Amino acid sequence: MPHKNNNIEKVFYSIGEVASITGTSASSIRYWEKNFSELSPQKNDKGTRFYTSQDIETVKLINHLVRDRGMTIKGVKQKLKENKTETLKSWEIVDKLQNIKKILTEIRDEMEEPENEDK
Repeated sequence: MPHKNNNIEKVFYSIGEVASITGTSASSIRYWEKNFSELSPQKNDKGTRFYTSQDIETVKLINHLVRDRGMTIKGVKQKLKENKTETLKSWEIVDKLQNIKKILTEIRDEMEEPENEDK
């Protein structure tokens, strides 16, 4: 029997999957599609959206700028227009730091859990 590789990355994601991955709502993603040319998923004849990994990164970036940094849609558009490369680099650093913080918090929480000793 051939070995199955469970670590294969998907090529396309549904809007629900993107919403779950990015921590935002499907309605926000659809709204951002209308406002940002950088976010343009493929659609089939029925209008079903198919997002790529790059689209997911774009949603994460927009979400960060709007929700975490408090920028307006107009401000985000301007920032991406004027300095998209630098904005992406900054976002990548923030994303990596957030992941490191999450890992360290999990380690701390594990260390603080009382040990269950059988007596």
